[in-house]
Amino acid sequence: MNDHLKDLFRDRLIIDKVQRRLPYMFQLAELESSRAGKVGMEVGSLRERIISSLLIYKFGEKNVETDLPITEPEIDVKLFGSPISIKTITGKEPAGVKLIWTVDATKARQFLETWHPRFDLILVHINWSSLGGVYYIPDYVQQRIFDEIGKDKYIKLPKQGTNPRGVEISNEALKEIMTDEETMSIKIEWKKTNVQYNAFKRWVDLWSEG
Repeated sequence: MNDHLKDLFRDRLIIDKVQRRLPYMFQLAELESSRAGKVGMEVGSLRERIISSLLIYKFGEKNVETDLPITEPEIDVKLFGSPISIKTITGKEPAGVKLIWTVDATKARQFLETWHPRFDLILVHINWSSLGGVYYIPDYVQQRIFDEIGKDKYIKLPKQGTNPRGVEISNEALKEIMTDEETMSIKIEWKKTNVQYNAFKRWVDLWSEG
């Protein structure tokens, strides 16, 4: 278990700030990523940036590495040198957490044969107008569940003949790792606020300068 992340999830001031501020920040991310009322896929990158910014706020910029090579697609940030994966999902029940994005059935099958959990995971379950949370799932919890239920039950491959968006953690595995006694969490009431947002204003303001 990453002791720094453990401290984060036990810090009462951080817990209070996450519960109050994260819904608002994620709402802004959705507004910034929306077009014609639909949220685009780029919202995932903005959400990851918000969580990485929380780590910077708590631990300092020098201890959080965000400029990572694309050769490590599973790693989104490093905290004191330790790699962390950040994933966010929206819905009433946690589901559809992507391990890799691919439309190639052969690559998906190769992934099934070679992949296993290696990194600590910060998982955000967004459930607007209801209860969700932020979860810290240590690498060894993921590995233990992976070994217990086997890779074929842990990994969900896209169905053939469909337009797959990627390889996922199965719903069974996701439930197991999220409810494990060694997983830590911050419960969140996902309430939206009345936000007056203009996606173009800051850019227009920058054009207006000078």
